Amino acid sequence: MTEIQRWIELLHTARRVSNTTHFGVEIWLSSGWLLDHLAFINNIDYQLCQQLEPASSNAVSLSSPHCDSLTVTSTSSIELSATLMASETAAKPETDEREKNKALLQKYTFRAELFYVTKPHVTTTDCTAFQQENKVETSKDGSINHEKQECAKDQGSVSAVRKKGKRSIAFNQGELDSMEYHAKVRGLILDGTTQLVQEGLKSGFLCSFSEKLDDGNRTTTVGFDSCGLAELCDMAKQLPLVNENELDTVQLIDADMSVPEKDVFSRITQNSSNFTKMIILMGQKYLLPPKSSFLLSDLSCMRPLLNYGKKYDVIVIDPPWQNKSVKRSKRYNYLSSWQIKQIPVPKLAAPNCLVITWVTNRQKHLQFVKDELYPYWSVETLTEWHWVKITRSGEFVFPLDSPHKKPYEGLVLGRIQGKTVLPVRNPEVKVLPIPDHKLIVSVPCTLHSHKPPLTEVLKDYIMPDAECLELFARNLQPGWTSWGNEVLKFQHIDYFITPQIRN
Repeated sequence: MTEIQRWIELLHTARRVSNTTHFGVEIWLSSGWLLDHLAFINNIDYQLCQQLEPASSNAVSLSSPHCDSLTVTSTSSIELSATLMASETAAKPETDEREKNKALLQKYTFRAELFYVTKPHVTTTDCTAFQQENKVETSKDGSINHEKQECAKDQGSVSAVRKKGKRSIAFNQGELDSMEYHAKVRGLILDGTTQLVQEGLKSGFLCSFSEKLDDGNRTTTVGFDSCGLAELCDMAKQLPLVNENELDTVQLIDADMSVPEKDVFSRITQNSSNFTKMIILMGQKYLLPPKSSFLLSDLSCMRPLLNYGKKYDVIVIDPPWQNKSVKRSKRYNYLSSWQIKQIPVPKLAAPNCLVITWVTNRQKHLQFVKDELYPYWSVETLTEWHWVKITRSGEFVFPLDSPHKKPYEGLVLGRIQGKTVLPVRNPEVKVLPIPDHKLIVSVPCTLHSHKPPLTEVLKDYIMPDAECLELFARNLQPGWTSWGNEVLKFQHIDYFITPQIRN
């Protein structure tokens, strides 16, 4: 191990939750990070600047500099209003008159029950029963045979083992590749997760299995009749063509407003203020966090993103991979490998851009990214990281050796090659090299495909002023540009509550 490698390891080991300023990072060890996904969302401070009925001409406008210059932490809207009133009372004697003209900040928080994962989706007992009831045989040619069956789930938890017939068949090549890959990463994932979970239990972030969880096994279903964003993108193709020369590249959201559908399809929508804004699209309300930008479209309409003129230092991609489950459920439209390759990543990337692609556990997808997709985009593969999903007590959501679903997913990190290297914008700022095989351990959101944020875990490996882009996004982040045909999905107001509401 070189001197710099030892220094990096010491740095990682020393930085724990008590010393870190990274919002949402609970534990930071040499093996990776234990994240609090919910805390990251709520640290965004979803504050809506609302205006009371004016009693005089001195009322503050929604888009006034006074509102947009406030720095708000976790203060409730009631406390904040009292602070504003007190400060103005000290400055001016006309208290009764002025109190009627105050701007009210309404705070929203993400529904905490959507992160109440208190039991594994599949238990070790279930998988033990699976292994005992299935025969594993070796044929003369060395191929492995076993009697297949499938673990069935009932509303997110395991209910039974469903047999698919008394027959022994050989593993296919994909299954063999998956078992070989799992054997390589198993020790890394087990050891690293164990270390992070132990620290999480010590810090109180996780609850030991014997401790009573405050909310038991409460589950919730957020039901609302939101507009289908993907369907809206299909509808947009029927709208009259927009002359790009007559259209501004960006529409700024200066106040809460209704937005015409054609505007969110044909140009970048940007909230450049320090406050959350609310937009109404097809009668549905969505919250836009501060300093965020988005384009709602599919692959057929990415031109506004290219016209935006930005080159990105970080591009995170979460492609809709094809698999049997998606085909059966029709949960979302998947893309073929050829379609994914057509994403104009090279045109969007700055020199030395860091490209990060979420990959399912199918080895076919992993090999496609490393052997075909990245070379096609002139991206050099650097390493793989792993997202490990645990319960609130620190158990894997699926047994680590489950023959079906694994409790982890992959991220492939690479860097754009072949572009002229530009001078470093801030030469005095040093960033660390991308480390190998790190773990991102977190309690997952119960909403499908709500990935953990990468903003905080990347902070030491990118410049502070890095331009960041997420492709196939389903939510927005401050400081990021987001694109996808469901880019506002998890920004719907029904996923949030106000502090005054008790469920």
